[in-house]
Order: sequence, then structure tokens, then C-alpha cells
Amino acid sequence: MREPLSIRVLTYGLLACFVLMVAVPLFWMVTTALKTNKDLYEDFSYLPSRPTLQHFVRVIQREDLLRNIWNSFAVASTTTAVTVVVSAMAAFSIVRYRYRGREWIGRFILFKYVLPTAMLFVSLYAIVVALGLGNTLKSLMLTYLSFTVPFCTWMLMGYFRSIPAELEEHAMVDGCTKIGALFRILLPLSAPGLVASAIFSFTLAWNEFLLALVFTSDHTTMTVPIKLSMMVVGDQYIWGQLMAGAILASIPIAVLYFIGQRFVVKGLAAGAVKG
Repeated sequence: MREPLSIRVLTYGLLACFVLMVAVPLFWMVTTALKTNKDLYEDFSYLPSRPTLQHFVRVIQREDLLRNIWNSFAVASTTTAVTVVVSAMAAFSIVRYRYRGREWIGRFILFKYVLPTAMLFVSLYAIVVALGLGNTLKSLMLTYLSFTVPFCTWMLMGYFRSIPAELEEHAMVDGCTKIGALFRILLPLSAPGLVASAIFSFTLAWNEFLLALVFTSDHTTMTVPIKLSMMVVGDQYIWGQLMAGAILASIPIAVLYFIGQRFVVKGLAAGAVKG
């Protein structure tokens, strides 16, 4: 049945508002990065009169931002790899095995995910100091697991529930073990969910600010969010370089979502419905 005209107008109106909310900041970020200092602070205009890449050159050469991007990439990649393995094993255990308390474990994992990181950084800091990992990237790789693993486990629990257990039972009838059924049946069928959880884990680790601010203290170990915040000195905002740095920091995430966007939608929808 065709929807009434008023509903369609309202729907497209809301979508247009949402597109503007996303597009306007992106437009402002790109144009600011391409403007000269004269266009920014003297002869203001919405579009750059003489587009330049000088701000990109400065953040790369003077601020050495590529080192910080590499730090973020190393931390996010390692965290994501460990998270996907641990979360898949944990979700498989909760969904497919029958033992007392597994439902409570699932609820506890969800509770841990919604718990604010600010409530945990004191205890995490004590662990990092005890292990001698202060001011290292390893401290971030370790502590980021505290929020990526619960989220991805909860997400994969929903995805695993959407796959009939009979498929694994048939494999076991043919001589496959429980673990063999996991690797040969469940994980291949769960590829969209695994990719989606990996993308979300990477994004969470890439954007994390509080723990990186607490556990790293010099330029060689800073991640991108911390480096960009350090480029603001007092009340001085060097907008051109800040926006150029923000664009460079956004490229890896944008490429990742462009490649895996269909998996993100499918994996998140399955996790939301069955979780």
C-alpha cells in the first residue's frame, strides 16, 4: 500500500535535515583546510578564494601527524584482531553451550559495555602501572579491550543466534567436532557479523580519547585524538591545521566504512534483532 503524501513529505524532510546535519560540518571542515590564513582570519569567505594545501604540509612536516596516525592504526588494528577472536569464542560459548549462569554472563557483558569508561580508568591505570606499561602503545591495546570485547561479544551473540543450530548438529552427525563445526560452519556463515564487529571495534579504538590521554604522555606514543587536542594552545585555534589534521585522521575510517558498509548494516541489524 502506498504511503500518504504527508508521510512521504515528512520522511524526506527529516532525511534532508539529517543529510544537512552531516554534510555541513564536512563541507566546513574541507573548505577551512583548503583556505589560506588570509581567507580564514581577514577576508572571510565561505569558499576558498585561492585553495592551498599548506595546512596539510604543516601538520605532516611540522606536527609529524603521520606518526600519530600510525600509532592509532597500530593500536586499533591490534585491538580489533584480539577483540574479534575473543568475542567470537565468548559469544559461541554463551549461545551454543548449555551451562548454569550463561544468561547472566550475557547480561553482565551488556552491562559492562554500557558502563562509562570514566568509572574504570583509575583501576585500569593501576593495572597498567603494575605491568610496567605506562606511556606505551601496549597499555592502550590492553585497556581498549575492556570496552571493545563486551560490545563485539554482545553483537556476535545476536548474530550467532540468527544461524540455526541444526546446521552445526548436522556437521557433528557427519563426524565434525563442536569446535570443528564452529570453524567450518558457524564462522563462515557469520562473516558479515564478524566484519561488522571488527569495523565497530576499530572505530571505537580509533576514536577513544580518555584512556589515551591518561596513559600516554609524549608525542611518540600519542594517538590522533590526543595530538589534535594538543594542537589547541590556550585560546588559540589554528583552524586550518586543525581541519587538515581532522581530514587526514578521518581517511582510514572513511575507507574502512566504504569497503565494509554493507556488512555493517547487516551485522548490526542481526545483532539488534536477536540480541
